[in-house]
Amino acid sequence: MIETLAAPPTGAAPGSGSWPAIRSPVLDWLVGESWRLRYLEEVLDGLCRRLRESGVPLDRATLHVRTLHPQFMGATLLWRVEASEVELRVIGREALNEARFLNSPVRALYEGAEAIRQRLDIPAPPGPAEYGVYADLRAEGFVDYVALPMIFSDGRRHACSWATRRAGGFATADLVRINDLLPVLQLVAETRVSRRIARTLLEVYVGKFAGARILAGEIERGSGTTLRAAIWTCDMRGFTMISETWPRDAVIECLNEYFDAMAVPVERHGGEILKFIGDAMLAVFPLEDPEACHRALQAAVEARDAMRALNAKRRAAGRNEIGYGIALHVGDVMYGNIGAASRLDFTVIGPAVNVAARLEGLSKELRRHVLLSGPFANMCGCSAEFLVSVGHYRLAGVSRELEVFGLTADD
Repeated sequence: MIETLAAPPTGAAPGSGSWPAIRSPVLDWLVGESWRLRYLEEVLDGLCRRLRESGVPLDRATLHVRTLHPQFMGATLLWRVEASEVELRVIGREALNEARFLNSPVRALYEGAEAIRQRLDIPAPPGPAEYGVYADLRAEGFVDYVALPMIFSDGRRHACSWATRRAGGFATADLVRINDLLPVLQLVAETRVSRRIARTLLEVYVGKFAGARILAGEIERGSGTTLRAAIWTCDMRGFTMISETWPRDAVIECLNEYFDAMAVPVERHGGEILKFIGDAMLAVFPLEDPEACHRALQAAVEARDAMRALNAKRRAAGRNEIGYGIALHVGDVMYGNIGAASRLDFTVIGPAVNVAARLEGLSKELRRHVLLSGPFANMCGCSAEFLVSVGHYRLAGVSRELEVFGLTADD
């Protein structure tokens, strides 16, 4: 049975004063003190423990918040009275099609349902099948469950739930107190969720390090710093022909597969991806990490192996292979804000970046997938069994010849 909580008088909103308002230390804390807590998990823990201290028989609570992320639909925060900390579960987008979510109060609240209550210690009467979570809660000894929508200022719906093991369930006064706290909890949650969304979107679109700098206030044009780093650049072969002759969806799929093979190893080994330019990718490995060059080289080796696996898969499917080149160099770069007054790019510039770009172009002529500059190879200190000199070359725009190395196992 799905029981809907009694609604306030027509036109009244929760916490508007149409229900009996109860001034409490819990509300005072939520309004005046919770802003000091950085994370929503801390807010939920503090709120739930204060509710218990004030007499509300709360044994379990959850917050279900949605976010903007290419991989995740949101997160669930789970508080249990017996646990020492709040459990945070990140929810992937695939969960939207899973039976557990489809048959859940959370989905119903997201789609417009109002407050839902279920007494778990009373046999359900004949009728529609109940939500799947109820059986789990009964097995854990819960006797009463309430789920409420949380509506942020943009109209987007989120959810919270509250459960107790106390015989007889929640009293009406308990539910009124929770309901009266809800408008403030919504504001507190929205502040932290919005901050997290802003950080997430910056990380997705400009990178983790650049995003952190932007959030820290480095937003003035020309602001930046000199950074010594290993520089990675890569490029797909024949992309102009591909983009002109392949169907649009095939081009996008090809690019995504290629960038997955390149980007995952870079991020796994601590690199910062700064930008995608068509079919090219630029990344840096700051040398404040003494292992930065080794990490960059390991990322290149893993990217090469990933491309071999991808091309084997494409051959088996009767599709064209993807050609590519990777170049690694090391040097000082200017890392900061560059661009027009109203449209900035957080990136790196400098002679070392130009050398890396020219070196990547040389990989096409030498028919090698991975090339390393002499300065980069010297910093790595790899043995002759792993690297091989492929000659000295004068690169366009570079005054001196540069010794160039490749991988002995490259083809």
